[in-house]
Amino acid sequence: MKNTFDQLRERQPQFFSGAAVTIPAAAMRAMAGLIAAIESVIALPAYRAHALAQAPEIARLPGKARGAFMGYDFHLTEAGPKLIEINTNAGGGLLNAYLLAEHGQADEGARGRDEFVAMFREEWHLERGDAPLRRIAIVDENPAGQFLAPEFALFKELFEEHGIAAVVCDPVELAFNGETLHHDGRAVDLIYNRLTDFALDATENAVIRCAFEQGKVVLTPNPQAHALYADKRNLMQLSDETALSELGVDAVTRQTLLAGIPQTVAVTPDQGERFWAERKRWFFKPPAGFGSRAAYRGDKLTRRVFEDVLHGGYIAQEIAPPSEHAVGDATMKADIRCYVYNGHIQLVAARLYQGQTTNFRTPGGGFAPVFTA
Repeated sequence: MKNTFDQLRERQPQFFSGAAVTIPAAAMRAMAGLIAAIESVIALPAYRAHALAQAPEIARLPGKARGAFMGYDFHLTEAGPKLIEINTNAGGGLLNAYLLAEHGQADEGARGRDEFVAMFREEWHLERGDAPLRRIAIVDENPAGQFLAPEFALFKELFEEHGIAAVVCDPVELAFNGETLHHDGRAVDLIYNRLTDFALDATENAVIRCAFEQGKVVLTPNPQAHALYADKRNLMQLSDETALSELGVDAVTRQTLLAGIPQTVAVTPDQGERFWAERKRWFFKPPAGFGSRAAYRGDKLTRRVFEDVLHGGYIAQEIAPPSEHAVGDATMKADIRCYVYNGHIQLVAARLYQGQTTNFRTPGGGFAPVFTA
């Protein structure tokens, strides 16, 4: 009998490429070094104060959870790996852990899955000590309609295999009685947060927000994790030598950051003519965007869209072209994602595609495992 992943592989092949990506060991070491450098800066009180000052108030709530599934996304350029962005609640980690088995790495995939479960147990332990973790809710808006909905089902299955009850639900299915968060009358201890409402501002998320603000549910990743890692305005500090020096970052770490993070700057209306003239140099992104939504390559911009960018609080990041890989008769671009927890790389995967951004629509594209040579 086929397992859940095999059934998914047959029903939705667009998720997966048949190819694997091999990268130099030096590139893997460089990505690990850059991640370590970034984590060291994020730990600095001065950095945290700056990042949280520009974040929604909910991000400043005290908490100990670190944030599950941090995704560090890279392009591999001729000058070495370049960090494009950091995402909280990065999708695809579990899909890629299962995918390893198809490439002769079943043991490595099993290790990755065990690490993922241990990560959620650690998030719980940080907030609740030795209390038992009984039930996890995997929460997203209309989860059955989400592109990565099949991964939610795999997570439910994985948690239950490890003795943790689990449910996949919409936030409106949750209820809070002032002491306990419930789903269908059963208490929820921890929420695996797949929402993209990072500050829990939407009316539909009010119940989660209330329970979280009162410390009655463990939420991972939470608003603070997004503010510290995934707000793209942080890349302006991390790619600015003067700002890094003012934070007290040492010279070696500054050199690592400046070599690995493309220059990132704020887009302001008074600089409009300059950005328009130099637009081919830049990739324009909204500060709280995700999944390439409302992000634009400068050379593809129309004047009308550019006016929206100018007045939309965007950041501009110097373009770092992705690496290209032969897949059959086609040439694919690759984004390399490191799934990270507490500074440790759990798994590395590629997203192969053609066009401007990853799309999971290119024949032969999709998720692919990454190996080193």
